[in-house]
Amino acid sequence: MPATETKKVTISMPEELVVFADRMAEVLGLTRSAFIAATLDKARELELERLAAEGYRFYSSEASEFAAASEAAVAEAIDDEYR
Repeated sequence: MPATETKKVTISMPEELVVFADRMAEVLGLTRSAFIAATLDKARELELERLAAEGYRFYSSEASEFAAASEAAVAEAIDDEYR
């Protein structure tokens, strides 16, 4: 995660998540804040990947429909080219 300006926030969460965050932070050699920030950064990265994949699926479908619709015109143009 790139170094950026930080902002102090106060959050409330279930005790078991605090314990988990503390344990994972210790295992990874991070502070609790750094672990939570890294976890949120990963969640943001996954969401961006999901949105990109959704966009690619949408536009690939649209491109396929356009290719199918223009197939006859392309074939005619190619045929005219080689006559």
